[in-house]
Amino acid sequence: MKLNSLVGLSLLTGTLLFCSNVNAADLTKETKITKEQATETALKQVPGGKLKESELEKENGKLVYSFDISVKKGIKEVQVDAVTGKVVSIKSESAQDEANEKAAERKRN
Repeated sequence: MKLNSLVGLSLLTGTLLFCSNVNAADLTKETKITKEQATETALKQVPGGKLKESELEKENGKLVYSFDISVKKGIKEVQVDAVTGKVVSIKSESAQDEANEKAAERKRN
């Protein structure tokens, strides 16, 4: 599986965009905790939640496991640092927020 990352470089004359493929196996080599450990940590943050989706990604220069966890009123996105195992962020997303995020992802790919 390949993950696409988009790096933008703003120039005086405009914006230059570079697309590069990052192999998920390469990212996995950089982790210090397993996906299972990260999943357990994420689910502890959302009691009663059900794991919907997960991925390993670089976000803001940090390697994180990102989990979408279903709750009664939408989705909780929990990010766990793939090196330290600490929770990086917890965000609430409505169904519409999640749909918008998926649409934006499809446009990038």
